[in-house]
Amino acid sequence: MIHQTAIIDKNAKIGNNVEIGPYCVIGSEVQISDNNKLYSHINISGNTKIGESNTFYPFCSIGNNPQDLKYNGEKTELVIGKNNKIREYVTIHPGTVGGGGKTIIGDNCLFMISSHIAHDCIIGNNVILANNVPIGGHAEISDHVVIGGNSAVQQFTRIGKMAMIGGMTGVLNDVIPYGLSIGNRNHLQGLNLIGLRRKNISNKDILELSEAYKEIFKTDKLSENLSNLDESFQNNKLVKDVVNFINKDKKRPICSPFSK
Repeated sequence: MIHQTAIIDKNAKIGNNVEIGPYCVIGSEVQISDNNKLYSHINISGNTKIGESNTFYPFCSIGNNPQDLKYNGEKTELVIGKNNKIREYVTIHPGTVGGGGKTIIGDNCLFMISSHIAHDCIIGNNVILANNVPIGGHAEISDHVVIGGNSAVQQFTRIGKMAMIGGMTGVLNDVIPYGLSIGNRNHLQGLNLIGLRRKNISNKDILELSEAYKEIFKTDKLSENLSNLDESFQNNKLVKDVVNFINKDKKRPICSPFSK
């Protein structure tokens, strides 16, 4: 299962039924769990822990030093979950001391060709990054997020669960859960209604979320709008997710229909 041209450090920990193709290089601190497949020409280095049943395609680079000028060789970590597909030329970097020391990737993600996940990012489950999508350092991407091709996410940005980012969007502002965001500098276009329906969310819950959305973003005074939000919406889990996301401590502004 290990090609004769692969170079694997004697201290690396390789699980059962791991397939390592030609010209792969595996570093000394790498831990690879069972049933992973590495096609060929793959570099995995650093303090990197990889869960079960991931697939790595040629020329991806995993665990190399972060692109942070403050990084000085400190021992930090990259943790990758299970059942992810990591396509050609993808790069994923470990954390930095200033950012908590750890980059975390969830389960069942698809990272398409030439996407990049920088240091100290937290990526949830079932996330899709299309081709050429860079995620800046310290960003948080929640479950079921889809980011269209050639988009870019600025450092420290949060994208809430089941949000969708249109192609060629510059994401500078936090995107609420279930939001649909587009634009050269992203603004909120509305809700990701197609995604909600695909997840079999009830029409009642979607309609209530839509009404709450109108109230929350009726003006650019989000705090005031939230304080005036009708209590009848408070029992809707989707609305609660949006309100909690907006109220959480944040480093970037909230993306809204008024964003420029």
